[in-house]
Amino acid sequence: MTRPLSVALAGLGTVGAGVLTLLRQNADIIAARAGRPIAVTAVAARDRSRDRGISLSGLRWFDDAVALAADPAADVVVEAIGGAEGTARAVVLAALAAGKAVATANKALLAVHGAELAALAERQGVPLAFEAAVAGGIPVIKALREGLAGNRISRVAGILNGTCNYILTVMRERGREFSEVLAEAQKLGYAEADPSFDVDGIDAAHKLAILAALAFGRPVAFDAVHVEGIRRVSALDIAFAGELGYRIKLLGIARRTEGGIEARVHPCMVPQAAPIARVEGVFNAVVAEGDFVGRVMLEGRGAGAGPTASAVVADLIDIARGRFTPVWGAHSGALSDAPSVPMTAHLGAYYLRLMVVDRPGVIADVAAVLRDAGISLESLLQRGRSPGEAVPVVLVTHETRESAMREALARITALDAVLEDPAVIRIEPA
Repeated sequence: MTRPLSVALAGLGTVGAGVLTLLRQNADIIAARAGRPIAVTAVAARDRSRDRGISLSGLRWFDDAVALAADPAADVVVEAIGGAEGTARAVVLAALAAGKAVATANKALLAVHGAELAALAERQGVPLAFEAAVAGGIPVIKALREGLAGNRISRVAGILNGTCNYILTVMRERGREFSEVLAEAQKLGYAEADPSFDVDGIDAAHKLAILAALAFGRPVAFDAVHVEGIRRVSALDIAFAGELGYRIKLLGIARRTEGGIEARVHPCMVPQAAPIARVEGVFNAVVAEGDFVGRVMLEGRGAGAGPTASAVVADLIDIARGRFTPVWGAHSGALSDAPSVPMTAHLGAYYLRLMVVDRPGVIADVAAVLRDAGISLESLLQRGRSPGEAVPVVLVTHETRESAMREALARITALDAVLEDPAVIRIEPA
């Protein structure tokens, strides 16, 4: 067996500690699969005194993570700090510039600076591995970039944030509102004290930007992703979705169209019979559709120390074996220049829930607005009568363009019988 692969670990939080634990606990099978031992030899973190529940004896300690990245004794740097800017970015840049392989779980860094980092890795001729950056322990990067490499991918979609999926699952199962379930998720540790990145869809958008780059062989384009979160999803809408045969999921969807690549993150109504509709709790799932393979779905835990460490260590085994794939699946000169399609060009069906004053003529006024915008209705749902009071009215449209829907919504909101902004959720086919 050859010389051990020497790993410098930047960050000893949940992910970093998980990587160290996994490398030690499964050292025998990892060495067999990597062809040589893989050992962490140096670490960097902010607080030396903190008890992390793991022994750090025998490891060289760096107070400066950037200095760690340039350590000549290290073969590969694992970045487990997180964040698109600051120390995490500096560590990865320093490691690549020093000609070292890098493994990272940092989806924000890859989504925002992936083009720059890929170019540097390519110039230096070193791997930049990031299996752990999307969907935790689910091997979706390898599946898209390598397992499906012979296919033209037409669509990739998924539940990419476990916090949002947990919240929507509990809202549906218990009939509770978003704010209550979010508070409970924070107490249980499923949501951060500041949950904005999760519930506003940003975390999922980072991951979708990466998946879209891999699926369609083009540079990563986070700024082109349309992003909406789940704050406005109500228990009432979830109940109506059930009546209509749907479940509400926050999905990231990237699709090849005639005009280019469409990438969007937003709440969707998906048919209850669709496999992705049955992915519950903190689990993630990714669906890819290829011209020869058809539809492939991967499901599993998308976060946490164990699943994320599993993905990082898989990258380290590849690096130890000398398996080296370009960051986005092809060298920069071979990447596609397909344009991004704006959200206004999206074509699909819509769910609208209006709170209106129950009086004659209201439905006719709404229908007239939709007619003028060229939008046809598939169904209308109204429960009970309360003359003069507020009642919900649910409309489901046939396929229409987003730009037409936005125009209609502006006019519907201005009607004096409509008491609040309409709830709008896009319907996604199975």
